[in-house]
Amino acid sequence: MPNLTIETLARALDATFEGDGSLVISHPVHPDDAHQSGAVAVATSPEFVAKLKDAKAAVLAEGTDWQALGLKAAIFVGRPRYALSGVTFAFAHEIDLRAGIHPSAFVDPTAQLGEGVAVGPFAYIGARASVGAGSRILPHVSVGANARIGDDALIHPGVRIGERVALGARVIIHPNAVIGADGFSFVTPQMGAVEAAKASGGSTSDIQNTSLVRIHSLGAVALGDDVEIGACTTIDRGTLTDTRVGNGTKLDNQVQIGHNVQIGETCMLCAQVGIAGSAVIGDRVVLGGKVGVADHITIGSDVLVGAASAVATNIPSRNIMMGVPAVKRDEALRSIMAMRRLPRLFDTVDALKKRLDASKE
Repeated sequence: MPNLTIETLARALDATFEGDGSLVISHPVHPDDAHQSGAVAVATSPEFVAKLKDAKAAVLAEGTDWQALGLKAAIFVGRPRYALSGVTFAFAHEIDLRAGIHPSAFVDPTAQLGEGVAVGPFAYIGARASVGAGSRILPHVSVGANARIGDDALIHPGVRIGERVALGARVIIHPNAVIGADGFSFVTPQMGAVEAAKASGGSTSDIQNTSLVRIHSLGAVALGDDVEIGACTTIDRGTLTDTRVGNGTKLDNQVQIGHNVQIGETCMLCAQVGIAGSAVIGDRVVLGGKVGVADHITIGSDVLVGAASAVATNIPSRNIMMGVPAVKRDEALRSIMAMRRLPRLFDTVDALKKRLDASKE
């Protein structure tokens, strides 16, 4: 982690500063740890400002009275939470992997590696795969045949990239993610139980699945530029067309994306989201943790879905949804409040019943 002066960090953030610009800082901290030597505290919200009494330097919202806080120097930004991205970038730890191929790695002779590519210990690069310039393949990564990785990608240890998968530029994939596994797609020789239940709309079924036959995944997975995939996330190949994730979309840890799913640009899918096969997700969609999306569902652009919701019907663009099943937020909150009032309602009904029974005596 580098040492920077206040002036250098302010310049990197395209921000202004006041006080001692030559003050050397070694690391950024939460305001709770502002007392640490060499630290610059980042106050991302007004309530954190009160915790800066022992700080020497801080990143503050424009207009904050830094002298009243007893600081030696302060950097002023329009949106401190956004500035946190620049601060952490300035102090980011370098990946300890030099360009070149580690002696224990295997790179197929037909694979193509761009300039400055680094391949770590025990990595595997399959036949006719291509890796773009400046990309870093860390230990124990496997890249399947005919896979394509764009420039400046960062693939963390244990990642599995399947055959024919295509990754855009600057993609980041965290440990043990699997991109390009077979889709979970099976069919029965006759109409199956699930098909019969959907067709009848009933709550019981006489249909039994006597056997399940695999539908092979002939498609692949295509990730756009600047996509980030969390640890232990899985994205399945498409059946006939590729499963796709658009530019700038971010997937958290332990997310499951089924076969044929199409996800737009600049989406955020939080931990343990599960999207069943052939669902379509628009641009700038946010799915909270543990959201489940049924198969063949379409979610429009600019939709927010609250954590642990179950999406069973299509959602038009620009809606905020929550609940099981997911409904518009106002409707969900009314239902929650009604549920909370039920015990009092039961007590009232019970009291009225007792009075009615007493009047009959």
